[in-house]
Amino acid sequence: MRIAQFTPPGSTAEIEEGHVLMPKFDANGLLTAVAIDAGTKDVLMVAHMNAEALERTLTTGQAWYWSRSRGSLWLKGETSGQIQTIKEIRVDCDQDCLLLTVEVGSDGGCCHTGRRQCFYRRVEGLSDDGIVQLATI
Repeated sequence: MRIAQFTPPGSTAEIEEGHVLMPKFDANGLLTAVAIDAGTKDVLMVAHMNAEALERTLTTGQAWYWSRSRGSLWLKGETSGQIQTIKEIRVDCDQDCLLLTVEVGSDGGCCHTGRRQCFYRRVEGLSDDGIVQLATI
């Protein structure tokens, strides 16, 4: 199996217009990764990847993340069966965020709450006493 090699960030022109992945990890060594469903294009979840998670994702074709709460690598779906198979990866203009188009195994769910996606509430606005209200959608 080949190992993915990441080029350190170059000039602005290389990052924004070049043809080489130069991931711009934050101070904690992480990139934001947004997963969307390949069929519906629904946003499923937002997570983070360190260099090892990104390398495993690229070499296995399955979504790996870095769990900030557990401080460890995480193969999405390893215990639930909701493996995310990569169909496409896009990188934003600054190369500090990834958009993963995935097919989800098992029941197609994603959220640890048992819902299909993590974005199941909408901000409704402020109550009379200034508390921000949410509604489940």
